[in-house]
Amino acid sequence: MSKFRHSFLPTVGVQEKEMLTTLGIKDIDELFSDIPSKFLLKKRLKIPNGLSESEVCERVSRSLAQNWIPRKGMSFLGGGVWPHIIPEAIKSIVNRTEFLTAYTPYQAEISQGMLQALFEYQSLMAELIELPIVNASMYDWASALGEAALLTSRITTRDSFLIPHLISPGRRAVLHTYTQPAGVKVVDIGYNRRTGQLNVEHLKELLDTNTAGVYFENPGYMGVLQDDVDAIVDIGHDAGALVVVGIDPISLGVIRPPGDYDADIVIGEGQPLGSPMNMGGPLLGIFASKDERKILRQLPGRIIGLTSTQEGDERGFVMTIQAREQHIRREKATSNICSNQAHSAITAAVYLSLLGPQGITELGEKILQLRHYAEEQLHAVDGLKAPLFEAPHFKEFGVSIEKGQESTPPTIRDVLARIQECGILAGIPLDQSFPELGEAALVCVTETHTQEEIDQLSVAFQQALEGKP
Repeated sequence: MSKFRHSFLPTVGVQEKEMLTTLGIKDIDELFSDIPSKFLLKKRLKIPNGLSESEVCERVSRSLAQNWIPRKGMSFLGGGVWPHIIPEAIKSIVNRTEFLTAYTPYQAEISQGMLQALFEYQSLMAELIELPIVNASMYDWASALGEAALLTSRITTRDSFLIPHLISPGRRAVLHTYTQPAGVKVVDIGYNRRTGQLNVEHLKELLDTNTAGVYFENPGYMGVLQDDVDAIVDIGHDAGALVVVGIDPISLGVIRPPGDYDADIVIGEGQPLGSPMNMGGPLLGIFASKDERKILRQLPGRIIGLTSTQEGDERGFVMTIQAREQHIRREKATSNICSNQAHSAITAAVYLSLLGPQGITELGEKILQLRHYAEEQLHAVDGLKAPLFEAPHFKEFGVSIEKGQESTPPTIRDVLARIQECGILAGIPLDQSFPELGEAALVCVTETHTQEEIDQLSVAFQQALEGKP
């Protein structure tokens, strides 16, 4: 008999015996008989004794004190979580007690304010993306990508999903976690080595009658903007595949929204819309689609709807299209996405409301200007190639160490480590994820940076390449 007992659960005494009899087993351990013995823990966990509140606070404070946080503006890290200015008004609004929950409410009759806030998020995001349907919401960009791949397979009854080779390693890993058990094959699309953009000719070669979806990002992981989006979408549609586009919502103030070039599904990361970096989370996965019943009925996550009384004089917000979810359809549900970062979605709604269309455009233009200035300054550094690709970029771009003829240059990791000693996080090394790019790194520039800080970055790169402390 298992030693697990809990006074508030019906697993003791007569109740436990009744359940075991009903199930036709002799003890609770039989419930786990399908797990191979070698994976079962046969000893007690080494869990220390509990601590008092003050002792816990002291231990957590000591652990947090080990973190090193660069001074403002001295982090040029991006790659999926980006530094952005968050107006104080946003913090004031979203930290009201009415909004302080990460959960999407089911009790619609007593949650009208929360449901309305999420409805506003959906509406604002739909306007930004130019697609009519937006859910509320996903865990992050990676989970949205995994759900999109499965959705395309369910709708088309095909099992091949094409993705760019130059994609976030984290998103790639999560995508494989989603697709492998479902039997969906993930296939890489090559890229133009000069521009970093998707290789359209290779895409054509890969497409066949088994292709469920074509995925590309604009901007991509390397910050590259795709200049032939219409052609990619048409090629995918001609093959009977659904086209999924990944976006950074901030970029839509200065580039065409994916709804304008007929994307079927749009996913992305909403963290730039008012949420801090928070050492990697919580994040906000965007998921939008065309207004087509075949897609709507397969969407993961929540849809908040607006209805009214028969007389039309009163309105109400409701959870809708729930028949696809696990609390109704059990194992036939389209997704197991349940609770999510609803608070992050409300934060995005407040952010978009405060900035408005003009504010988003001005923000995008400022980022483009600063990114261009950073490219120029780093291009002037001896021994450094910047940008890595000859293409338009948004807020990120690659840099690489050029091989000298007379001496062996340092590795990118050595260079980044030397720069960090100066108090600057200069970029993300790419040598392991994309070895074909050589000694390269990904640099991110946003509105949080100044020209003076970018100048300091270029000087730090030059000194690090020369081996100076």
